[in-house]
Amino acid sequence: MSVELSRRNFLAQSMAIGAGLATFAQTGTLRADDATEKPKIQGFDETDTNIDPNAAWQPFTDRKLRMGIVGFGLCQFGAQFGLQDHPNAEIVAVSDLFQDRRDALAEACRCEKTYDSLEEMIKDDSIEAIFIATDAPSHCDHACKALRAGKHVASAVPAVFGSLEDADKLYETVKETGQLYGMFETSSFHDDVYLARKIYKAGGFGKMIYTEGEYYHYGAGTLPGYKNWRRGLVPQWYPTHSNAYYTCVTGNSFTHVSCVGFRSKLDEFQDNPYNNPFGTEVALFQTSEGGSARMAVSWDSCGWGGETGRMRGEIGAVNGGYAAIDEKTQELVNKLGDLRKPQLPPTVGAGGHGGSHGYLGSNFIESVLKGVHPLVNVAVALNTTVGGIVAHQSALRDGELLTIPQYAMW
Repeated sequence: MSVELSRRNFLAQSMAIGAGLATFAQTGTLRADDATEKPKIQGFDETDTNIDPNAAWQPFTDRKLRMGIVGFGLCQFGAQFGLQDHPNAEIVAVSDLFQDRRDALAEACRCEKTYDSLEEMIKDDSIEAIFIATDAPSHCDHACKALRAGKHVASAVPAVFGSLEDADKLYETVKETGQLYGMFETSSFHDDVYLARKIYKAGGFGKMIYTEGEYYHYGAGTLPGYKNWRRGLVPQWYPTHSNAYYTCVTGNSFTHVSCVGFRSKLDEFQDNPYNNPFGTEVALFQTSEGGSARMAVSWDSCGWGGETGRMRGEIGAVNGGYAAIDEKTQELVNKLGDLRKPQLPPTVGAGGHGGSHGYLGSNFIESVLKGVHPLVNVAVALNTTVGGIVAHQSALRDGELLTIPQYAMW
C-alpha cells in the first residue's frame, strides 16, 4: 500500500524528508541586457535551499588545498563556487586569456598571482588542484593538460563537448595519472536530487522505473561566449543539468537512446559552426538498471526556464513538491534521520542553481584532502555527458536507437 503525502503533511510526519521537497521556483524569460550591463544568467539567483540547522559543518583538518582557477568569462564561474572562501582552500593563482577578466578574477578570489594562460599556470608546482571554468569546448583539453601536470581537477560542465573520443581521452587520463577529477554539475545538489540520492542509496526506491529531467534555457537568443561557442549550441551537448536527475541520483548510466530534435526558427540555428538545426532535443534513454528516462534540453523555451525533474522507482517516487512512498520506505526514511543538506562552512554560501555552488566546491576540496573521489567523479561525469552526444547523433538520424559507451570507476 502506498501513501501519497503533500509537502505540508510530509513535513509534519517526517522532518527527515520534507524539507528536501521544495517546490521548484520558476524564472521568467531570460535575456541578455544591453552590452554595457552584465546579462541576467539563469540559475545565478536561484539561491533558496533547504539546510539542516542541526547538522553543523565539522572541521576535519587544518590543511589548506592550494588551488588555481582558470576562466572568468560571461558567467564568472571561476569565483561562483566558494573556493576562495573555504577554510580548507587557498587560491594561490588565477588565469584568463584576457587581462581585464584575469584581474577581475584575482580580485574576486583575493589572489595576487596571475598567469596569462592555463599552460603557464600548470607549471606552478605550488598548485595542487585547478578549477577549470573556461569555455565548454576547451574543458577536456584543459583538464587533461592539468591532470598530466600533476594537478587534481574540477571542471565546469560539460565534461567533454560533443566528442566521444574526448570522453575516452579524459577517462584514460584520469585513470593513468591517478589524479582526482570532479565535474561541478549543479543539479547534483538540488534539494530533491540530494534527497532522492540518499533514499535511493539506502534502498528506499528499489530500481528506478522512470525518470524525467528538463533543462530549459534562454528563449531570446544566444548569450555571448569565447569564440561565440554558444551560437547554435547542440542542446544535447549540454545535457548534464537534466541527465543528473538520473545519473546523480543512482550513480548508474544510460545504455541506449532514441532522440527527436525540433528544428528551431531562431536565427542562430540557420547558420552556426555545428551545422545544428535543433533548438530542442528530447531523448528517451534506456538505463543500466532496465528503466527508462526522458531527458529534454531546449533553447527554444519561452515564458519560463530552469532545471527540474522527477523520479519514479519500484517502491517510491519524488516529483518536485511531493513524494509518494510505501510504508516500508517510510520506515527507512525515519531511520535515516533528517535528509536536508548539512551546513557548509560558515564562510561559504550555498550560492546559485538551487543552492548548489557552495556544496560542489566544498565536496571537491574535502574529497581531495581526504583522498577520495568527488561525488561527480569522472565516471559519473562522463555517464552524465556522453548520453547527450549520442542522443544528438540519434536526432540527426530521425530517432534511430543507438548504443551509448559506458564508464565505470576502476
